Amino acid sequence: MAKKNQSKRLTNQHKESQGVVGIFGDKAKLHDATVGKISQLVIEQLEKEYPQLSFQYKTSIRKEEINEALKKVDSELGQTLFVPNSSIKPDGGIIEVKDDKGGWRIVLVSEAKHQGKDIENIKNGKLVGKNNNQDLMAAGNAIERSHKNISEIANFMLFESHFPYVLFLEGSNFLTETVSIKRPDGRVVKLEYNSGMLNRLDRLTSANYGMPINTNLCKNKFVKHKDKAIMLQATSIYTQGDGEKWDVKKILDIMIEVSKTSLKVLGSEIFNQITRSK
Repeated sequence: MAKKNQSKRLTNQHKESQGVVGIFGDKAKLHDATVGKISQLVIEQLEKEYPQLSFQYKTSIRKEEINEALKKVDSELGQTLFVPNSSIKPDGGIIEVKDDKGGWRIVLVSEAKHQGKDIENIKNGKLVGKNNNQDLMAAGNAIERSHKNISEIANFMLFESHFPYVLFLEGSNFLTETVSIKRPDGRVVKLEYNSGMLNRLDRLTSANYGMPINTNLCKNKFVKHKDKAIMLQATSIYTQGDGEKWDVKKILDIMIEVSKTSLKVLGSEIFNQITRSK
C-alpha cells in the first residue's frame, strides 16, 4: 500500500507541475532521482497514451518465476533452484503490460550504474591512491554485477521477441571520448577514453554482442549462421560519454521509447484490447 500511495503522490505532483521538471527541478540529475522513480513517470505516460491497456510496476522477479518461464520453453530448463525465496531486483524495477490472455508481459527493465569518481575528485582538487598522490584511480569491477540481472531477465524472456533491458552508465569509467578536467589550482588533467586503467565499457558490451551503445536494441535481432537461426537478446546500453551526470529528462525519453518499442513488438498479443476501445 505504501508503494501505491507513493506512486499516487508522484503522479499527482507530476500533473500539478506539468511534468518531469516540476518534480526533479530544472537541472535535476540522476543522483537526485532514481530510475525507479522515473519508471513511475514512464507508467503515467504510457497510461495516458494507451488508456485501453493495463500497466503495473514491480521491484523484483522471483527465481522461481524465472524457472517456470524457462520450463514453458523446454521441460529440461528451469530445474535447479537452491534458495526458494531468491529473486533479482533491478534498481529501476520492471514495468509490465497485460496481454489479451490476462498475462503480464515485460515492457521495460532499467538500471543505472555509477562507477568512477575521477572527474569529481579532480574538480574538487582531491588526490587519490595509496599515498594520496594520484589524479586517477584504477577502475574497479563492481559494474560486472549487472551481468547477473541481465542474464536472469534474458532467461525470463527467452520466449519473447523483445528484450527491453536498459542500462544507464555514468562516471569516468564509461568514457567514449577523451576529456580534460581542470583542478582548482589550474592544472589540467586529461582522461583518455581508451585507457585500460579507466574504461570498463568493454566489460559490458558482451551484453549487447558488441553492437552500438546509445542505441535502442529492444527488438531482438535474428541472425543466420549456416543452417542455424540465432536470436540475440541485447541490452540497450547508454552512457553520457563524457563522464558527466545524466539529465532526468533524457533518461525518461529513452525509457519511454524502449517501452513503446516493446508494445509494438507485442503488437497482435495486445491488439484486441486496443481495437475494443475504439
